[in-house]
Formats: sequence, structure tokens, C-alpha cells
Amino acid sequence: MITREDLGWDERFEQAFAPHREKGLIPGRVVVEYGRVCEVWTDQGVETAVVGGVITHQQEASEWPKVGDWVALAHTPGADKALIEAVLERRTRFARKVPGRNTEEQVLAANVDTIFIVEGLDRFNLRLLERYSVMVRAGGIEPVVVLNKADLHAKPAKVQRVVSRATPGLPVLVTSAVTGYGMEDLAARLQPRRTCAFIGPSGAGKSSLINRLLGEERLPIGEVREKDAKGRHTTTRRELVILPDGSLLIDTPGMREFQLWEAQEGLDTAFPDVAELAPNCRFADCTHENEPGCAVRQAAEDGRLDPDRYDSYLKLRHELEHLKEKQDQFAWAARKRHVKSATRAFNKFKKGELPPMEEDEDEEGAEDLFGDTAEDEES
Repeated sequence: MITREDLGWDERFEQAFAPHREKGLIPGRVVVEYGRVCEVWTDQGVETAVVGGVITHQQEASEWPKVGDWVALAHTPGADKALIEAVLERRTRFARKVPGRNTEEQVLAANVDTIFIVEGLDRFNLRLLERYSVMVRAGGIEPVVVLNKADLHAKPAKVQRVVSRATPGLPVLVTSAVTGYGMEDLAARLQPRRTCAFIGPSGAGKSSLINRLLGEERLPIGEVREKDAKGRHTTTRRELVILPDGSLLIDTPGMREFQLWEAQEGLDTAFPDVAELAPNCRFADCTHENEPGCAVRQAAEDGRLDPDRYDSYLKLRHELEHLKEKQDQFAWAARKRHVKSATRAFNKFKKGELPPMEEDEDEEGAEDLFGDTAEDEES
């Protein structure tokens, strides 16, 4: 019988859940999420649960239950599904900006301890690896690089050395899901009751590696196109499973689009070589581009810092700055809509088109609240 402790429950979660326990709710961990419907592991087994209206109506979509979240469930007599009343505070999260033009956060997994960033040696992209690393670290998660498909490369150890130099501080493993090469090193990174996730582009071999760890063909495996070494998204949903050694694992679909989301801290951590040089710049607010006395740009020019890595750092930082501008614009627009809505409501109240306020909230108090905004709106 699987217990909460087997799923990663500990004293900190117990303390966070105490107020919900007083209300008669029970804890569970989300193993699969389909929008408003989730499959949740509880002490009684896997249950189907629906996200409650308090969450869907009062919280942002990024705060809805995701795979890996711990939630508080209520059971209603006669109902065939439990109700998710609350989501416990996340210790870590793996997130990105939603695909497309919208400026919103999309949380992909929660309460993850380690993320294995998988790339195939038949089509390796160092810049993509840096992007993944930034977002993993921004969510407070430990990243580990896995260079898979060693059987398809003549010199995998050489690539491993190159990647290790280019990503200081990151563990770099080389594996082959086909031959089993390096699987012991990968398995050694797993620990009972701790949660890991596999991310990476389609065709990198994530599902194959997971099947090796599971000891069975549990997840579907897609073929890779010969012309561009790209695979189909054989994993179409995120799912939490328990490995034979007691560790917990989340498989994620390959992502065609992976835009950053609030990752300045992750950027600094993912580029420790840049962070180490930055204090030597002449100006404390140096952008490392055109300022005189920039130690980072000078290091890139004289070869102490890889020029490609320097360019990648600037590109990612520009992306984060652009995202911040869009977030500010979105917040300003939302604030403006709120003020207009409140002003219209107050004007209607003054004209007698709305019911009177409570006795302790007279019209004079409302004018103090809105100031001259309502008068300006009418003029």
C-alpha cells in the first residue's frame, strides 16, 4: 500500500495542511492533470477529483493544481468525484511563459527536486540546454544534464567534456537507452521519496530512458525522422509515477516552444562565469554590452569567456527584459480597466442607478475613496 510518505509527504507539508485537516479535508498528490479534472493519489488509492470553484474563480490558472502538487480534498456524500478545495504552497515549480502572445505563466510541474535535461547526441543544441537550465534553476530545482543516444555518436565522452566546460556547475551524464550505457550513473541520481522530472525536445529519448528505469515498456516511444532527427511527441501529458527504487518521476511532453518566465535569478545561476566577472565592471548597473570598462565583454573579446555563451547570455537577458515590459504593460492595462469600472459604478450610484450603500458607507466616504476621478470621467 502506497503511503503519503512514499509520495514525498513530510513534516513541512503536514504543518501546512493542519488548517485544512481541521475542516475535515484529506491530503493527496496530483499524479495526472486534465485542466479542471485531476487524478490524485491519497491514502485510499488513486481518486478522480474536480478543481473547486474557489480555486477556478479566485485564482490565476498558474495556481490551479498541477502534476506534483499536494492538494486538500473534500468528499461529498453521493458524489462520484472528490473536490479539490486548496493547493498547498509549492516548494519548487517548473514553469514557462504560455505559448503564443499572452503574457501568462504556465506551471508544468510542482514540488520537483531534480530535473534531468535530456538532449540527444544526434542533434545536440547547447543554447537550448542553457535555456532549459535557466528556467529549472529559476524554479528552485536542481538541474542535471543527460546526453542521451551515446550509441549514435562516435565520441560521446568528448561532447561531455565540452558541455561540462560550457555549463559550469552542472552535472553532465552520458547515456544510451538502447545499450544501457550510463544508466547506472543516471539511476544513482534517484532517491526514494524524492521527485524528479525529465524534460527536453521531442526525439531526445526521454520516454526510452524512463522505460529503462521502470524496467518495462510503460511509456510509448516514437520514431525519429532521419532528415532532421526530430521525433514525435509520444508523451502527450505529464504523469507522476513511482519507480521500483521508490523514487518519484514526472515525464513531460517534448516542448516545441519554451519561453522564459521571471527567471532573472535563474539566469544569474545558470551563467556563474558571467556573474563572477560582473563585479569587476566599472559600473554597478552594467548591461555588459556597450559600457566602457565592462569586464564581461572584455572577457568575451579576449577569449576568457566563450563568445557564443556571452551572446546566449545577452539573448536570454533581452528576452527577460522584454517579458518584464509586457508584464508591466499588462498590469497597467488591468489597473486602468479596474479604475474605469469602479468609476462607472460610482457615477451610477451618484445618479441613483445603484442601490444605496450600507448605512456606515455614505456618499461622502465614497467620494473620499474615488477622489476627483468620477468628476473627471463625467467631464
